[in-house]
Amino acid sequence: MNKYVLVTGGAGYIGSHTVVALHQKGYIPVIVDDLRNANPIVLEGMEHILGVRPILYKVDVCQKEALRQIFEQYSFDGVIHFAAYKAVGESVEKPLSYYENNLVGLLNILSLIDSFEVPNFVFSSSCTVYGEPKEIKEVTEQTPLQLPHSPYGFTKWMGEQIISDFHKSKGKYKLMNLRYFNPVGAHPSARIGEFPIGRPSNLLPFVTQTAIGKQEKLTIFGNDYPTKDGSCIRDYIHVTDLAEAHVAALTYLSNQAKGLLEAVNIGTGKGTSVLEIVKAFERITNISLPIEFGSRRLGDVVEIYANVQKGQDLLGWQARLSIDEAIEDAWAWEKYLATK
Repeated sequence: MNKYVLVTGGAGYIGSHTVVALHQKGYIPVIVDDLRNANPIVLEGMEHILGVRPILYKVDVCQKEALRQIFEQYSFDGVIHFAAYKAVGESVEKPLSYYENNLVGLLNILSLIDSFEVPNFVFSSSCTVYGEPKEIKEVTEQTPLQLPHSPYGFTKWMGEQIISDFHKSKGKYKLMNLRYFNPVGAHPSARIGEFPIGRPSNLLPFVTQTAIGKQEKLTIFGNDYPTKDGSCIRDYIHVTDLAEAHVAALTYLSNQAKGLLEAVNIGTGKGTSVLEIVKAFERITNISLPIEFGSRRLGDVVEIYANVQKGQDLLGWQARLSIDEAIEDAWAWEKYLATK
């Protein structure tokens, strides 16, 4: 029996890797993505990897009736909801756009899940819901949620609250919030990867674009944080590992007999500083990067990394790829883009 999975934002960075992982596990992904934050080269890359063009509907998740028509065509086994704006800095500049896009899209998806009784739902959440950890920088799923520092973070925090209230009112659905830490890297084929529109807001694309000459220099935002080298510390997880976590989450939900709501951290359990990433890139590639230190960015957390025990226990999943592998794959992807 065919298992169709709706993947909103499936042409994006994490979405495209998850589409590949789903297909390789026997699911049939159906992508909904209006391509405003994606590039057709990623669709070509997925086709190259899979040997088949993924099913794609160019639809905005905020357009409920257009979404409804897709739900009418398929009997979905589950929905994985990625489609959202995701840049912390941009969200501070454009809060209304973030609240409208991220929350209306989620509301539409949950409403249609209920209308069409789709049993399983995985939400693309974020470690930003933990805010700035007070003392212990390693956060578990029981760490109290705090009000985030950015409108982007609020949309994830509010998204989880909406899902919680949906669960209380509609207890039959199986729901999971995956709280990502910092995705990095690219598919080992170098045919799909992160494709930032305009100036990168994430670290590793900024690094690779600087190395290849797209950016004049690498700006590190803040070198006076109370950390080992003055730069922020994050839990960087290879995007391929992250994609496989979504398949593990969907498989887990499908195997449960009753409705539930769970939250799971998706990270490596290790904190790495911004400067450590930069130095690792220089070591691996033998390229010296032009660097400048800028002022701290609004909304940035000083230090946070995941406790990953629940992901291992509940989903049977754990990160297996290293920072070095993520850097190598990201650099291979950047060099591939340079040929296009």
